[in-house]
Amino acid sequence: MSELSRRGWLSTVPAGLGAGLTLGALGGGKAEAADDRADSPFGFCFNTSTIQGQKLAIPDVVDIVGKAGYQGIEPWIRELDQYANAGGSLKDLGKRIADQGLSVEDAIGFFEWAVDDDGRRRKGLEEAKRNMELVLSIGGHRIAAPPLGATDRSDLDLRRVADRYRTLLELGDSIGVVPQVEVWGFSKTLGRLSEAALVAMDSGHPKACILPDVYHLHKGGSSFEGLKLLSGQAFHVFHLNDYPDSPSRDTITDAHRIYPGDGVAPLGAVFQTLKAVGYRGMLSLELFNREYWKQDPLLVARTGLEKMREAVRNGLA
Repeated sequence: MSELSRRGWLSTVPAGLGAGLTLGALGGGKAEAADDRADSPFGFCFNTSTIQGQKLAIPDVVDIVGKAGYQGIEPWIRELDQYANAGGSLKDLGKRIADQGLSVEDAIGFFEWAVDDDGRRRKGLEEAKRNMELVLSIGGHRIAAPPLGATDRSDLDLRRVADRYRTLLELGDSIGVVPQVEVWGFSKTLGRLSEAALVAMDSGHPKACILPDVYHLHKGGSSFEGLKLLSGQAFHVFHLNDYPDSPSRDTITDAHRIYPGDGVAPLGAVFQTLKAVGYRGMLSLELFNREYWKQDPLLVARTGLEKMREAVRNGLA
């Protein structure tokens, strides 16, 4: 996810994107969600950014994700904050998620854990603790750890970043939530899969893990072949999306992400690699496409799930 998109609102709108499938052509519901595990080595999760443009309250998003037939959900911390600040009970939200047959696979938060400045890093760890406690309160046990605040630095010592990641992991141990080193392709620090792998490995912590993303691997210039060098236990959530052949890698943005199978990403090879290395976690649909934000949110969620299922079927056929 780019810093632009994660500040909330994107300014670039891709042209010529295809419309979604009709509701009548799509599946959904808990029965089909249960069937997915029999038909696919991976589970299917929904990152709430995919319909953030519709500006729905998080309880409504939960209901949509459950009705669409997903197995997991990946909310953003700011959504939990908005809900709690409006008087909502996070415990009740966690029950609502469970009642929809969903697991909280991850959450998206922002805290400066990797920066050199001691004061900023100390405040970042305080924010990380607060974020982790929110995640735990709704039944989640993982949180994204992108290189916030270090995106413009190309001179950070990654071994020192690995030590800082270990500190973050130890904080997570005390709460019961695992931070995942997230690859941000636009970043000069942790913009490549190899950099995230080094930080995770050199942390020396048994729960160290990576959060990859199809778009960010492309944006940062990482080879998808690099996934073959990792164990399936190196990550628990894999952000799934696709991208068109234009614009170029240099100018493409999060706003250009499209449904899996609608672009040129080598998804078949990715799925085959993930299966071969033993990955059995979630594929989480994460999009920031403003064309999709104009559509009915349930239609978008159902379309995304069907596209994911089809892409996996075709890729592993």
